[in-house]
Amino acid sequence: MSIITLTTDFGLCDHFVGALKGKLVSGCEGAVIIDISHNVDLFNIPQAAYIVGASWRSFPAGTVHLIGVDAELSKENRHIAMLWNGHYFICADNGILTLLTENILPEKIVEINIHGRLPDGSGAMDVFATVACLLAKGGSLNVVGREIAGLKHILEMHPQVSTDKTSIKGNVIYIDHFGNCVINITQRLVKEVAKGRDFEITFGTKGVIKGVKNGYSDFTLNERFSLKDYEGEKLAVYNESGYLEIAIFRSNPHTVGSAKTLLGLKYRDVVTITFKAP
Repeated sequence: MSIITLTTDFGLCDHFVGALKGKLVSGCEGAVIIDISHNVDLFNIPQAAYIVGASWRSFPAGTVHLIGVDAELSKENRHIAMLWNGHYFICADNGILTLLTENILPEKIVEINIHGRLPDGSGAMDVFATVACLLAKGGSLNVVGREIAGLKHILEMHPQVSTDKTSIKGNVIYIDHFGNCVINITQRLVKEVAKGRDFEITFGTKGVIKGVKNGYSDFTLNERFSLKDYEGEKLAVYNESGYLEIAIFRSNPHTVGSAKTLLGLKYRDVVTITFKAP
């Protein structure tokens, strides 16, 4: 069974997503096409990388992941296809795959060079759909491009560890449906730097959270306090993708608010982890 996933910033109001699916079913009859998200913020590279990174492991090896974010071909944005951990990824070389792989070397990367073989007027999605269909049917990366050694590196939106290892600075990279704010700091990085030290998380002018809970409902319960008593409390957890997440317990963005609104957090805001002396 061939699987192709779609992650784009196209939205659902226009014809773009439907047209892309039409190209895919026309070129790869029987393929299973699964939408990851079409609501990535326009041209938002870190957000696209996070969404793909949070989802690709749920699919079997051989899945083709098509990413239509900032995809127009240019001198700075070449089109690439990559084999990594047994999965194929197709997108522009705009930093998405660098953030996704976290500098772990892929099995193979090619710069797509089939543009001249397509009809005049073909756009980026025509190219991506053609490559996706070929790979989904078992084709080789060598057929659609020439092998290259690496990906474009982007300097922004990477967590920064202080030289004395007393802190990590990160940024809000994604805000989910619940208003929870995902930070580009992984549990793995925190453990590597912490070396067993306690820490606190700070943001804005007054936001402070001490440590990370084991889950959203990880509160002390007894005869005096039930979970109901903790509704509205701010907390930090590592989400299922292994990223630090700041949330409000049982928040509702449509009624009482969320971490985004109640704590004033927004995309790119700085969040700092400060480690205590051993």
